[in-house]
Amino acid sequence: MILISASEAGLTFGDFEVARTVAEFIELIAIAAIVIGVIVSVIAGVTKWLRIDSDTGFETFKRFIARGLLIGLDLLIAADVIKTVTLEGTIESAVVLGLLVLIRTFLSWTLVLEVRGRWPWQRIAPSAEPGHG
Repeated sequence: MILISASEAGLTFGDFEVARTVAEFIELIAIAAIVIGVIVSVIAGVTKWLRIDSDTGFETFKRFIARGLLIGLDLLIAADVIKTVTLEGTIESAVVLGLLVLIRTFLSWTLVLEVRGRWPWQRIAPSAEPGHG
């Protein structure tokens, strides 16, 4: 049995088809998470609107859609990291990844603000904790 290294076989750092496939699969999961989040949020929001009132329906819709978007954004960041680290090992791609992560992180923070009413780094007020008030 003859063993050869990856470089001797002609494989380079960017030839990881498995990484590309995994990243694309994660992107598809992210899209599915966002679509499912939209569908669930519409159903939950309309249900609450019909059973309780429009304000409760809207808050339910907003909370559910934000959760679906948060999951989707996190998955898209994971896919971008995989692609950048394994497939596109250039300074330009790392800078683009950094900008994408910054933008998506800001979006995630604003979605958390919408869902929880506070920034991710803020503590829960004692009166807002379960069992108080």
